[in-house]
Amino acid sequence: MHLSKKCSVFKVVLSALLIVALLQLIYLSFLSKFHGKQQRYRYSELFGGSGSKTKATQPEKNARKERLRYSLSTGGIFDNSGQYRIYKNLIKSDFTANLKPGSQDNPNILSLATHTTLNNLHHLDSLLERWQNPLSVAIFAHDQDVKFATALVYALSFFCPRIQALVDFHLVCLSGEMASFPKQDREHFVGLEDCSSVFKRLENHRDKFKNYAISGNISYPNNLLRNVARSGTDSAYILVIDIDMMPSSDLHQQFLAMIMAREPNSDELFVLPAFEIRHDRKMPATKQELVQLYQVGEVRPFYEELCPRCQAPTNYSQWVNIHVRGSAPLEVSYTLTWVDPWEPFYIGSRTVPLYDEGFKQYGFNRISQACELHVAGYRFSVLNSAFVVHRGFKIQGEFHAKKDEENKRNRVLFRSFKEGLKTKYPSSTRRC
Repeated sequence: MHLSKKCSVFKVVLSALLIVALLQLIYLSFLSKFHGKQQRYRYSELFGGSGSKTKATQPEKNARKERLRYSLSTGGIFDNSGQYRIYKNLIKSDFTANLKPGSQDNPNILSLATHTTLNNLHHLDSLLERWQNPLSVAIFAHDQDVKFATALVYALSFFCPRIQALVDFHLVCLSGEMASFPKQDREHFVGLEDCSSVFKRLENHRDKFKNYAISGNISYPNNLLRNVARSGTDSAYILVIDIDMMPSSDLHQQFLAMIMAREPNSDELFVLPAFEIRHDRKMPATKQELVQLYQVGEVRPFYEELCPRCQAPTNYSQWVNIHVRGSAPLEVSYTLTWVDPWEPFYIGSRTVPLYDEGFKQYGFNRISQACELHVAGYRFSVLNSAFVVHRGFKIQGEFHAKKDEENKRNRVLFRSFKEGLKTKYPSSTRRC
């Protein structure tokens, strides 16, 4: 009798466990179907498929899809060397799309232009959080990354309202490669449900390669990308920086107030002193915050360890010791004459000479342009409180293996470039 009761209790417990397990299976099956349905909806929402609410409720996103489709259908254009294919305005921001063609009433005075590969595109999130104004981004992609870049850029422009509003994307790939509309590439969109999920996907891609060590020994055409990003904006003034750099806060508003109060001078360049900060430090927003970090060694001049002469002419000690009150207007503090090998970051008019696209990979790509600006007669005026900061210290030993080889090759190219400037500017008495 006692044994029979034990068996009965055992059967009850076993039945209960089986019921719980069955309920868990049903629940998991429901979750799986729900997630699949959610993914199908997101995918349908991205591409406006039949039965989607997108056509009725989000016509502007359908227009973005059609603009992307049109841009890709053109096949892009080749650069002057014929080595690269350029999809200019692959994705247009609402700001650019709403500008009237041929209108002289451009509401934007200053835009930011930047360039990157996919592994650094995640920096766009924090950059746009700081900038919050029109931004032109040129992306270089190779091989399978061409399709991935097209898909991710489209997802960014679809899910991220700030990117929809302000960011123009341009794509550059090898001339033998072509971008295609990503509608069939469902694997690229799995798990993408909102803006943060797209940036998480980009974060996972960040360590694919370091610096310029692109698979297949492909050269990174940094100056071509800078020119593509520059030409992608109609602003009167442009600031060109790398995507892992950050400008000081309120720069757009402060510069606008300054430039409206001055006589226009297209031969003046407004220099922003460049710094680099330890990886784990928060980016300073104001000069006061930056100087505090500078005084304790958490911030230092850009390239201080790798090429101190490349930024030394900025005269950091003079700039740091110029006291600026929090409400003081942006203005020119002092003007400098260019000396080799200074490569300042600056705000210049859209008529400033383009970068020489023969320089690729590491070395002399920005110095060459600064050299030309000097020969062409430009003035370098240092602003009192604006700056740019690179995320992380640049240190010896962290670069790709062919850095020194590339630097030597570009040094030879630079010598030839300087000789060419004598012909290009025959009346100039300046040399570099």
